[in-house]
This record gives sequence, C-alpha cells and structure tokens, in this order.
Amino acid sequence: MRPALLLCATLTLCAQAPAEKAVATVLDDWHLAASQADEVRYFGHLAEGAVFLGTDATERWTKAAFQTWAHPIFQRGKAWSFKATRRAVTLSKDGRTAWFDEDLDTPNLGPARGTGVATQEQDRWQIQQYNLSVPIPNALMKAVRAQIEGLAKKP
Repeated sequence: MRPALLLCATLTLCAQAPAEKAVATVLDDWHLAASQADEVRYFGHLAEGAVFLGTDATERWTKAAFQTWAHPIFQRGKAWSFKATRRAVTLSKDGRTAWFDEDLDTPNLGPARGTGVATQEQDRWQIQQYNLSVPIPNALMKAVRAQIEGLAKKP
C-alpha cells in the first residue's frame, strides 16, 4: 500500500509540474515583454477582466485603464524591467487556477514582490490579477508608517 501511495503522490506532482511550469513561463514572458516594450505581448498575457495593483495605494488598474496609462511608456521603446529571483506557484485541485508569488529584482524599485492569480482559459494561461508591492522589513515599518501618515496629512 505504501509504494502505491508514494507512486500516486509522485504522479500527482508530475502531473502538476507542467502546469506550474506553464504559469512560470507566462510570467517570465510577461516580464520580458515589458522590458522589450512589447505592448501587444505584455497585455496579451492579461485576461480581459484583469486587475493590476501597483505599489501606490491609489493604483488599482483594470486592464483597459492600465493599458491606456502604460501606452505612452511602451511607445518610448522602454517600459519596466522585472526579473523573478524566486517564485512559488500553487494550483487548484482542478489545475485550472494558479496562485503565485514571486520575489523580483527591479532597477527602479529595488527588491519587490509580485503576487497574483492566473487561470487556464482554453488551454492558455492568463493573468487575472497581479499585485506589485515593495516588502518593507519589519525593523523599518515604524519609520515608513510615520512617513506614509505624514504624506496623508498634507493638503
């Protein structure tokens, strides 16, 4: 019984590995498309109802609003550059929804983090939501909080 259970667990992991890899491939290509200012490819990875949450508390972009805002940046021929240095992908039981988190190396933000959800639609993975954040070390949180509260009090 034990060998069969181990085999089942191994087969399950093997069955999930291609989907996890497919999600990672989409995310890598999405980041690469931004660094190459390939607007069509970049926004092609976002589902029609996708939401992008930026680092500023006011940044909750629908796909259409995000594309309108980003279009002039892509037109300059250089957008942004994010490179994943670590990534975890978790799949739903049916294997058609993936939750992911990734640590990012970025030249403008420094260390950042992206989290999100992707779904498989007609054998194609698309990003439904992406949340870009800058993790703040706990030791700095008190000072950062004071700065955020100070900005909120300015007219």
